[in-house]
Amino acid sequence: MNKLPQILISLGALLIIVSLILFIFIFFPVAKVEIGYNLNKPKVNINQITPIDKEFGIVIPKIGANSKVIANVDPYNSNIYQIALTKGVAQAKGSALPDKIGSMFLFSHSSANILEAGRYNSIFYLLSKLEKNDEIYIYYKNVKYKYKVTDKKIVDAKDVSYLNPKSDVRTLILMTCWPAGTTYKRLLIIA
Repeated sequence: MNKLPQILISLGALLIIVSLILFIFIFFPVAKVEIGYNLNKPKVNINQITPIDKEFGIVIPKIGANSKVIANVDPYNSNIYQIALTKGVAQAKGSALPDKIGSMFLFSHSSANILEAGRYNSIFYLLSKLEKNDEIYIYYKNVKYKYKVTDKKIVDAKDVSYLNPKSDVRTLILMTCWPAGTTYKRLLIIA
Protein backbone atom coordinates (compact mmCIF):
# COMPACT_ATOMS: atom_id res chain seq x y z
CA MET A 1 0.00 0.00 0.00
CA ASN A 2 1.10 3.52 -0.78
CA LYS A 3 1.56 5.63 2.39
CA LEU A 4 2.02 8.90 0.47
CA PRO A 5 -1.64 10.06 0.86
CA GLN A 6 -1.47 9.46 4.63
CA ILE A 7 1.80 11.40 4.90
CA LEU A 8 0.37 14.29 2.87
CA ILE A 9 -2.79 14.38 5.01
CA SER A 10 -0.70 14.38 8.22
CA LEU A 11 1.61 17.08 6.85
CA GLY A 12 -1.41 19.18 5.82
CA ALA A 13 -2.98 18.84 9.27
CA LEU A 14 0.33 19.80 10.92
CA LEU A 15 0.64 22.89 8.70
CA ILE A 16 -2.92 23.94 9.56
CA ILE A 17 -2.23 23.56 13.31
CA VAL A 18 1.03 25.53 13.07
CA SER A 19 -0.75 28.25 11.06
CA LEU A 20 -3.50 28.53 13.69
CA ILE A 21 -0.93 28.79 16.50
CA LEU A 22 0.97 31.52 14.61
CA PHE A 23 -2.28 33.34 13.87
CA ILE A 24 -3.24 33.34 17.56
CA PHE A 25 0.28 34.38 18.63
CA ILE A 26 0.36 37.30 16.17
CA PHE A 27 -3.16 38.63 16.65
CA PHE A 28 -3.73 37.96 20.36
CA PRO A 29 -2.11 41.24 21.55
CA VAL A 30 -4.22 43.25 19.10
CA ALA A 31 -7.44 41.38 19.91
CA LYS A 32 -6.78 41.71 23.65
CA VAL A 33 -6.47 45.52 23.38
CA GLU A 34 -9.58 45.84 21.19
CA ILE A 35 -11.69 43.60 23.41
CA GLY A 36 -10.46 45.34 26.57
CA TYR A 37 -11.35 48.72 25.11
CA ASN A 38 -14.82 47.62 24.06
CA LEU A 39 -15.55 46.05 27.44
CA ASN A 40 -14.15 48.88 29.59
CA LYS A 41 -14.83 52.11 27.68
CA PRO A 42 -17.87 53.19 29.73
CA LYS A 43 -15.91 52.67 32.99
CA VAL A 44 -12.82 54.79 32.21
CA ASN A 45 -12.51 57.76 34.55
CA ILE A 46 -9.55 60.17 34.78
CA ASN A 47 -9.74 60.04 38.57
CA GLN A 48 -9.05 56.29 38.41
CA ILE A 49 -5.91 56.70 36.28
CA THR A 50 -2.71 57.51 38.11
CA PRO A 51 -0.14 58.80 35.63
CA ILE A 52 2.92 56.60 35.23
CA ASP A 53 5.15 59.68 35.17
CA LYS A 54 4.19 63.13 36.48
CA GLU A 55 7.54 64.57 35.38
CA PHE A 56 6.59 63.98 31.73
CA GLY A 57 3.71 61.66 30.96
CA ILE A 58 0.54 61.30 28.94
CA VAL A 59 -2.87 59.96 29.95
CA ILE A 60 -5.71 59.48 27.47
CA PRO A 61 -8.69 58.34 29.57
CA LYS A 62 -10.97 57.28 26.70
CA ILE A 63 -8.52 54.65 25.45
CA GLY A 64 -6.79 53.89 28.75
CA ALA A 65 -3.40 55.10 27.48
CA ASN A 66 -0.92 55.94 30.23
CA SER A 67 2.76 56.35 29.43
CA LYS A 68 5.99 58.09 30.16
CA VAL A 69 7.01 60.67 27.54
CA ILE A 70 10.62 60.56 26.38
CA ALA A 71 11.69 64.18 25.75
CA ASN A 72 13.68 65.63 22.87
CA VAL A 73 13.76 62.61 20.52
CA ASP A 74 15.05 63.10 16.97
CA PRO A 75 12.08 62.06 14.75
CA TYR A 76 14.36 61.75 11.71
CA ASN A 77 16.81 59.24 13.23
CA SER A 78 15.28 55.76 13.33
CA ASN A 79 18.05 54.33 15.55
CA ILE A 80 17.30 56.94 18.22
CA TYR A 81 13.50 57.02 18.11
CA GLN A 82 13.09 53.24 17.97
CA ILE A 83 14.97 52.96 21.28
CA ALA A 84 12.85 55.76 22.79
CA LEU A 85 9.64 54.06 21.64
CA THR A 86 10.48 50.91 23.61
CA LYS A 87 10.32 53.08 26.76
CA GLY A 88 7.27 55.23 26.06
CA VAL A 89 5.84 57.96 23.85
CA ALA A 90 8.39 60.23 22.15
CA GLN A 91 8.33 64.04 22.09
CA ALA A 92 9.81 65.30 18.83
CA LYS A 93 13.00 67.31 19.24
CA GLY A 94 12.31 70.99 18.57
CA SER A 95 8.60 70.80 19.30
CA ALA A 96 7.15 72.83 22.18
CA LEU A 97 6.91 71.59 25.75
CA PRO A 98 3.58 71.84 27.59
CA ASP A 99 4.62 74.89 29.60
CA LYS A 100 5.43 76.85 26.42
CA ILE A 101 3.28 78.32 23.64
CA GLY A 102 3.53 76.33 20.42
CA SER A 103 2.93 72.84 19.05
CA MET A 104 4.07 69.80 20.99
CA PHE A 105 4.48 66.75 18.77
CA LEU A 106 4.26 63.28 20.38
CA PHE A 107 4.55 60.01 18.52
CA SER A 108 4.31 56.32 19.34
CA HIS A 109 3.72 53.01 17.65
CA SER A 110 0.31 51.60 17.02
CA SER A 111 2.71 48.66 16.65
CA ALA A 112 5.79 48.54 14.44
CA ASN A 113 4.27 45.78 12.37
CA ILE A 114 1.97 42.95 13.25
CA LEU A 115 4.89 40.57 13.94
CA GLU A 116 6.50 43.01 16.40
CA ALA A 117 3.36 44.07 18.27
CA GLY A 118 4.68 42.79 21.59
CA ARG A 119 8.23 44.17 21.18
CA TYR A 120 7.34 47.84 21.10
CA ASN A 121 5.23 50.09 23.22
CA SER A 122 1.91 50.21 21.34
CA ILE A 123 0.46 53.03 23.47
CA PHE A 124 -1.28 54.67 20.51
CA TYR A 125 -2.91 51.51 19.13
CA LEU A 126 -6.41 52.82 19.94
CA LEU A 127 -5.73 56.45 18.98
CA SER A 128 -8.24 56.19 16.12
CA LYS A 129 -11.03 55.87 18.71
CA LEU A 130 -10.56 59.50 19.78
CA GLU A 131 -13.17 62.02 18.66
CA LYS A 132 -13.70 65.75 18.91
CA ASN A 133 -13.74 67.01 22.54
CA ASP A 134 -12.15 63.86 23.99
CA GLU A 135 -9.64 64.80 26.69
CA ILE A 136 -5.90 64.21 26.75
CA TYR A 137 -3.75 65.00 29.79
CA ILE A 138 -0.07 65.79 29.66
CA TYR A 139 1.83 65.83 32.93
CA TYR A 140 4.98 67.94 32.94
CA LYS A 141 7.04 68.83 35.99
CA ASN A 142 4.15 67.72 38.23
CA VAL A 143 1.65 70.03 36.50
CA LYS A 144 -1.35 68.60 34.61
CA TYR A 145 -2.15 70.17 31.21
CA LYS A 146 -5.56 69.42 29.73
CA TYR A 147 -6.12 69.25 25.97
CA LYS A 148 -9.30 68.59 23.99
CA VAL A 149 -9.28 66.88 20.60
CA THR A 150 -10.17 69.31 17.82
CA ASP A 151 -9.27 67.36 14.69
CA LYS A 152 -8.28 63.94 13.38
CA LYS A 153 -6.65 63.32 10.02
CA ILE A 154 -4.81 60.69 8.05
CA VAL A 155 -1.79 61.84 6.04
CA ASP A 156 0.82 60.29 3.78
CA ALA A 157 3.71 58.59 5.60
CA LYS A 158 6.23 60.92 3.93
CA ASP A 159 4.37 64.10 4.89
CA VAL A 160 6.46 65.73 7.65
CA SER A 161 4.90 69.18 7.41
CA TYR A 162 3.01 68.62 10.66
CA LEU A 163 6.20 67.89 12.65
CA ASN A 164 6.90 71.52 13.57
CA PRO A 165 3.89 73.65 12.65
CA LYS A 166 3.95 77.20 13.95
CA SER A 167 1.28 77.96 16.51
CA ASP A 168 0.62 80.89 18.81
CA VAL A 169 -1.42 78.70 21.19
CA ARG A 170 -0.65 75.51 23.10
CA THR A 171 -1.31 72.72 20.63
CA LEU A 172 -0.80 68.98 20.96
CA ILE A 173 -0.28 66.73 17.95
CA LEU A 174 -0.27 62.97 18.46
CA MET A 175 0.92 60.72 15.64
CA THR A 176 0.96 56.99 15.00
CA CYS A 177 1.03 54.68 12.00
CA TRP A 178 -2.21 53.93 10.18
CA PRO A 179 -3.75 51.39 9.82
CA ALA A 180 -2.45 49.98 13.10
CA GLY A 181 0.42 47.59 12.58
CA THR A 182 1.44 49.07 9.22
CA THR A 183 3.59 51.97 8.06
CA TYR A 184 1.28 52.87 5.17
CA LYS A 185 -0.05 56.24 6.42
CA ARG A 186 -0.02 58.36 9.59
CA LEU A 187 -2.92 59.14 11.90
CA LEU A 188 -2.79 62.57 13.51
CA ILE A 189 -4.82 63.72 16.50
CA ILE A 190 -4.78 67.48 17.06
CA ALA A 191 -5.78 68.89 20.43
